[in-house]
Amino acid sequence: MPLILLEDVHKIYNPGPGEVRALDGVSLAIEAGELVAVVGQSGSGKSTLMNLIGCLDMPTAGRYLLEGQEVSSLCDDQLSVIRNQSIGFVFQGFNLIPSLTALENVELPLLYRGIGKETRRRMALEALHRVGLTARSHHKPTQMSGGQQQRTAIARAIAAKPPIILADEPTGNLDSASGAEIMRILKELNQEGKTVVLITHDNEIAAQARRVVRIHDGRLVQDSALPASKAP
Repeated sequence: MPLILLEDVHKIYNPGPGEVRALDGVSLAIEAGELVAVVGQSGSGKSTLMNLIGCLDMPTAGRYLLEGQEVSSLCDDQLSVIRNQSIGFVFQGFNLIPSLTALENVELPLLYRGIGKETRRRMALEALHRVGLTARSHHKPTQMSGGQQQRTAIARAIAAKPPIILADEPTGNLDSASGAEIMRILKELNQEGKTVVLITHDNEIAAQARRVVRIHDGRLVQDSALPASKAP
């Protein structure tokens, strides 16, 4: 059973004459340990797909199974547990809390999990060290560059060691050097066993993944896996 399995998934907004078919019969299987880039232009449905994979939204029709469990059968509390324990989110806009330091931002999801102060401090510091930000742990977002803010966001996503990382346009607000550093970190996390799903409109970013899934008008139009010998 794949880690992530979507079967004929539809997502329709405003059903009726003016309906919008954000996803129109998407079937996709992602195995544990894959690095998959989902590529599409604005309005293609790629962010809707990420929201469904991340249990932030539910399909209108079709099935979504995560680790063999059908997500649509779960209540809000169960979905919250999955999001908190199984999935680390990285967003284009960083989504850091301005009044908190990098360390406090990384600690926050661990606090929600009920992890004790000393343990969550250690886990947060380990995650910041993992992304090369030990020296910036007490800086607030306004005191950091965009690349440092995104690395803080990655630290927050990986602190609890979730098996899945969902990254939505993680390099979209960054210069090329910072974007390259973010991709290096994401690829290293994948090499360490994390399943990474990368949402992007950038073909050069997507080319760094072993598998590229292309979406257009809510439908998958390409799904290609590179031979291991040619993968980055």
